[in-house]
Amino acid sequence: MSFKPLQIGKYMLKFPIVQGGMGVGISWDKLAGTVSAEGGLGVISAVGTGYYEDKVHVNRLVANRPLDAENFYSKKGLSAIVANARKICGDAPLACNVLYAINDYGRVVQDACEAGVDIIITGAGLPTNMPEFTAEYPDVALVPIVSSAKALSIICKRWQKRYNRLPDAVVLEGPKSGGHQGFTYEQCEMDEFQLENLVKPVVAEAALWGNIPVIAAGGIWDKNDIEEMMALGASGVQMGTRFIGTFECDAHENFKQVLIDAKEEDITLMKSPVGYPARGVRTNLRDLVDTRTGPSIKCISNCVAPCNRGVEAKEVGFCIADRLSDAYAGNLELGLFFSGSNGYRIDKVISVKELMQKLTLGE
Repeated sequence: MSFKPLQIGKYMLKFPIVQGGMGVGISWDKLAGTVSAEGGLGVISAVGTGYYEDKVHVNRLVANRPLDAENFYSKKGLSAIVANARKICGDAPLACNVLYAINDYGRVVQDACEAGVDIIITGAGLPTNMPEFTAEYPDVALVPIVSSAKALSIICKRWQKRYNRLPDAVVLEGPKSGGHQGFTYEQCEMDEFQLENLVKPVVAEAALWGNIPVIAAGGIWDKNDIEEMMALGASGVQMGTRFIGTFECDAHENFKQVLIDAKEEDITLMKSPVGYPARGVRTNLRDLVDTRTGPSIKCISNCVAPCNRGVEAKEVGFCIADRLSDAYAGNLELGLFFSGSNGYRIDKVISVKELMQKLTLGE
C-alpha cells in the first residue's frame, strides 16, 4: 500500500506522517526540520525554548532556570529554532506544538505564527479559543488534539459559532502515547478507549463538519500500524517516540540510550503536576519520587497553569519543568524521560531518512 499525500489547510504533505511535538528540546530545529525535508510534517515543541542553545535566548535566569513563563517559553528561542529548522526544510510545511495547559498560551501561539510556522497543533486541554490568537495569520492551519468524538464536537461547535472557522485537521491521541494522556488511569487500560476503537467514531464526527482529516496518534510504530489506522478511516498518523531514535533528534544521546536500554515493563504511567497521567520510562527519578527523596521543589519557570505555581508539583513529588529540562541535558539521575508504550522497541539510532523509508515502504 502506498500512502496518499495529506492536506492540512493550505499545506500538502508528501507522506501522511506527522512527527509528534516533544519537549523539552526533543523535537526542535534538527528533528522537525529534517522530518519536513523528508516529506512528513516536522513539529517543533514550544516547551522550554528558554533552554535553547545554552540559554542565550533567555532574558532572566534563576539558578540556571528560566524565570517565569516569559522566559521558559522564550520568544527569541522559538524564533531561532524555527529559523534554523527552515534552513533544513526550506518551504516545506512546518508545525509548532503549543500545549493548551501552559501559561502564556496565546502569546506563544502568536510567537510561533510570527516566527513563520505554517501549522499550530494544540493538546493538553480543550483549545476552544485557539483561533482567537491566529486571527492575524489566516494562512496558519489549526490542528487541535482530542481524545474523543465528543471533544471534537465541542471544539467544532464553538469555533464555528465564535470564529466562523473549523479545524484544518484533528489529531486523535490514544492512551499509548508518550507524555500526558487525555484519559484517567482506568481509561488508559480499557478497551473502549484504545486508539483502534476511537478512530471510527471520531472520523464519523469529523465527517459531519466537512470531512476534517483525522490524524491518529499513540502507539503507532510501523507501516502496518499506519495501514491499520488508514483502514479505519484516518487520513494520517502522528508518531513521536519512534523519532527519538534518530540521529537528527534534538534529544541528548543519554535520552536515546535510556530508550534503547528500556524494557517493556519499564514504560509505565505516573502522576504529573499537570493533572493528567503521564507515560515515561521508570528511571532513578521515579524511585526518588516514590520515596519522596527527590530534589527540592521550588517553582521558578511557572510552566503550566494546572500546577498552580508548584502546589501540584509538591503534591506529586517533582517539578515537571526541571525534570524535563534535566532529561534534555542528559541527566540520568534526575531526568524525566517520556516515552510512548513502544519506546522499548527502539534498539538503535538511525537517520530520519531511513526511518521515513521504513514507515512508507516497509521494514
